[in-house]
Amino acid sequence: MKSVTMCFLRLYLSFTLLLAAAGASAQQLTTAGQAAQLTIRSAGAHSIRVTLKPLSYKGDFPYTPALVRQPASSPVISLRTLTGTVKKQVGSLLVTVEPSPLTIKVTDLQGRPVQELVFREDGNVSFKLDDHPVLGMGEGGPKPAKGVNWRQLPVEFDRRGRMHQMQPRWQGDAYGSRNPVPLLAGTGGWGLFVASPWVLVDLQHTDHGVFIPWQTTGQQGDIQTQRNQHLNQGKGLPPAGSAIPGLFDCFVFDAHDPAWLMQSIANIGGHAAMPPKWALGYMQSHRTLEDEKQMIGIIDTFRAKQLPLDAVIYLGTGFAPRGWNTEQPSFTFNPEVFKRSPDAVIADMHARHTKVVVHIVPWDRDRLPGLHGNIPAAPGETADAGQISQYWQQHLGLMRAGIDAFWPDEGDWFDLFERIKRHQLYYQGPLSTRPNVRPWSLHRNGFLGIAQWGGWVWSGDTEASWKTLETQIAVGINYSLSLSPYWGSDIGGFYPNEELTGELYARWFQFGAFCASFRSHGKTWWTRLPWGWGLPEMGPLEAKNNPLPAELNNPAIEPVVKQYDELRYELLPYNYTLAWEARNTGMPLMRAMWLHYPNDTAAGRIGDQYLWGRDLLIAPVYTPHATTRQVYLPQGDWYDWWTNTKETGSRMVTRAVDLSIMPIYVRAGAIIPLDAVRQYTAQALPTPTTIRIYRGANGAYTLYEDDGISQDYLQGKAAFTQFNWNDQTKQLTVTAKGVNTNRSFNVVLLPEGATKTIKYAGQPLHISF
Repeated sequence: MKSVTMCFLRLYLSFTLLLAAAGASAQQLTTAGQAAQLTIRSAGAHSIRVTLKPLSYKGDFPYTPALVRQPASSPVISLRTLTGTVKKQVGSLLVTVEPSPLTIKVTDLQGRPVQELVFREDGNVSFKLDDHPVLGMGEGGPKPAKGVNWRQLPVEFDRRGRMHQMQPRWQGDAYGSRNPVPLLAGTGGWGLFVASPWVLVDLQHTDHGVFIPWQTTGQQGDIQTQRNQHLNQGKGLPPAGSAIPGLFDCFVFDAHDPAWLMQSIANIGGHAAMPPKWALGYMQSHRTLEDEKQMIGIIDTFRAKQLPLDAVIYLGTGFAPRGWNTEQPSFTFNPEVFKRSPDAVIADMHARHTKVVVHIVPWDRDRLPGLHGNIPAAPGETADAGQISQYWQQHLGLMRAGIDAFWPDEGDWFDLFERIKRHQLYYQGPLSTRPNVRPWSLHRNGFLGIAQWGGWVWSGDTEASWKTLETQIAVGINYSLSLSPYWGSDIGGFYPNEELTGELYARWFQFGAFCASFRSHGKTWWTRLPWGWGLPEMGPLEAKNNPLPAELNNPAIEPVVKQYDELRYELLPYNYTLAWEARNTGMPLMRAMWLHYPNDTAAGRIGDQYLWGRDLLIAPVYTPHATTRQVYLPQGDWYDWWTNTKETGSRMVTRAVDLSIMPIYVRAGAIIPLDAVRQYTAQALPTPTTIRIYRGANGAYTLYEDDGISQDYLQGKAAFTQFNWNDQTKQLTVTAKGVNTNRSFNVVLLPEGATKTIKYAGQPLHISF
């Protein structure tokens, strides 16, 4: 009995000592010198949200319009003190929290590392790097040092190796505008997005990166204006006071399957709005205008030459000597251009099946003090000049006249929240005026969160150069991983010079045919017309340096441009389905090779070719007088688009090219829908859609169709036609659901060329070849 009593006594004393020791070693969490709380919660099937905040802050997280407003899940881990190691499963991830310094390790359920965050005493947060590229981080690239020839610099695709100042800026040269987003896609299987605070991103080290909270140069209350926009004291950054000292809020994504990353980004930033179908057509931008006769005449030339066209875009006065309106900023049509009533002129353009888009810039702070609120205004919103429903009223006259869409330029002086609100303005505003017609607008500034507002961005005012064309490929890929699915560049480059030739324009046009925004634009603008290089003159000279006159009278350019313009329209059912995939899965139209080949290290490092959707590989030609193009084909068999020649993957191939050929390859097992050539996207066709099946692997494809105009897709009013190909039995199965699914198709089996016409009438079809 005595021995039993002594045993219990020893156990009691041991337990007491353990409790005392534990209490002595408990670490009070702190941030910015204040007591803090750490919360970790699920942020979707393959991501978590990590928040360290001072106890004085009573909210869950600070507001940002970059994230959709939705109820936050309850924290799985919530700590104010830390005694030893805490390990818990959060969603599909395992999270380990360790003290001294506060460290958060994230793995998947199989134990594969995802990320590791270390909260350092200096207020910075470090994270792990591996030997795989880091992609994303928004639009644009480094600013060349003064005096350095940017044409001779390597292209930044992999973001590792330098300090990223994350300064939003206007920029010309090869990269165009810089719209940074602290969203990193680690091709080794991880992703990170810092929601707050704004951070610099140090990627100079090989084994770790560092998030450094931004120290603004401006003082609280400073505001950027049109007049002081050359200063960097807050433009493009979250507004002063929005960041909470010591509060760090970030998302960690498991990207071992890159599709998980893109879905997670869509879940937090908002699923992309479907664009109107016409926005996937070709758009011709105009600069200096003569009169309405010239404007109508150019449309008539497109139609006479049978060059497909969906929209014309008109610059404003001040940015050109004579534009569509009076001196910008202006909502008034220019009487020097419009001799008749503007609505009559626009009606004539509509009768030619052409949408009309106008360039518009915002007022400065004296008339537009800020951008905030909603359309319609929510209860309690301040109805001042900056409330977006109030500002939208100034656009109503343009809408009544028949304007279809807007090109909001400038606004570089807006802060980050205002920039996102501007996208919201040009989405909610048109819908408030035309409730069931999809809006469209093209912006020069953007950030995560604009996709839900139909966010399209172009890369700004780039130089016309072969280096720029090469660089824009990497810019578009990184943008598409971290900002929104919809991007493009000025075909031909904005600033002309002697390097701008018909050949460069044709090569850029080929690239533009496989960007979401398919638009020609630039100074000395006749050279951006598809037939411009065949003319004896280049029209109004708008720059100090212009193309060489000897480059004109070139009849070889227009046929190449027409070939790719027509190809864009043939691929309309494929491209429109990509828009639905972007909304449904978060997958962009322009895809890094890594997204579908994450285990192919060679593919993950390539930034001068990309996938257009899952099945088409695009390799733009960006060197003058090229006769060959090196193309890397990932694992599997691939077919040359132009010849149907089969190539084995996991290797580099050399493709012979002439001016008419941009290498395009199709994955074996791909099912590609093609239409006959339209002259505009709404044109009805007398022939069925063709379904191309590329032999060599099993395949599955869902063709998406809706009316292309209305918001009815939000209620599921669409048709989904599913094609399943069994390569071994050479059998195609077709099923469909949704509205208007009774359809005919021409099915072509490649490379053999066998063709069958089928009609789907509500019951599954099984077609054998």
